Amino acid sequence: MSSIFRTVMGESFDLLHPQLQRRFSVGLDSGEACVGRGVMDRIWHGHGRTAPLLKPFFALGGSRNILVPRTGRRIPFTIENVPYTDGFGRETVTFVRTFGFPEGSRRFDATMVVGPRGDRVLDYLGTHQHLASDLHPTAEPDGSLLIRSGEHRFREGPVDVRVPELIGGDAEVREWYDETAGRFRIRVRVTNRRFGPLFGYEGSFTAEYLDVRSCGVRAGLRPVREEIRA
Repeated sequence: MSSIFRTVMGESFDLLHPQLQRRFSVGLDSGEACVGRGVMDRIWHGHGRTAPLLKPFFALGGSRNILVPRTGRRIPFTIENVPYTDGFGRETVTFVRTFGFPEGSRRFDATMVVGPRGDRVLDYLGTHQHLASDLHPTAEPDGSLLIRSGEHRFREGPVDVRVPELIGGDAEVREWYDETAGRFRIRVRVTNRRFGPLFGYEGSFTAEYLDVRSCGVRAGLRPVREEIRA
């Protein structure tokens, strides 16, 4: 058994910085979970003519731990990557991000599995996995990891539709290891092809690795509802 990202990336996974290889090898095979703790230097939303259009999406998304409904600087940050087997027998890894805003913490939840064809990561967003996105990870020449999103789909009961480009967002995530600082650095940017930048964040964190067979998956980390549809 291989980790989700190694399975999808194949031999190119070995081009990542060794610290990134370990972080993205978290899985049932490695037996490790990873908890990152740090600070997001900046969390931003789109501005200008897009700002009024974004408010209802952030309000709705925030109720299901999708997106980041606040902005700020120097915000404490935690990311929990814990592997487990979901209710459909798939190896799953949590990507639960907690942002410690002064007025209260907010979460951005995701759970990832290997796509049905093994050529992409399938990213379920939120507490109820209503949104599913295809992720395409690549190793950059400098050893960093670049992840670009593909198609987005919405699932609720009998509803199973592709999210139109008009209201969808294209995500780009870049993560790298800063050897001088001894920290992981991350930059996330989501844009809409018509309206431009929607939101993003950037900052750094350190990582701690835990034996998942001992610590397990803490209460509240797994989604409330699981979705089988890819």
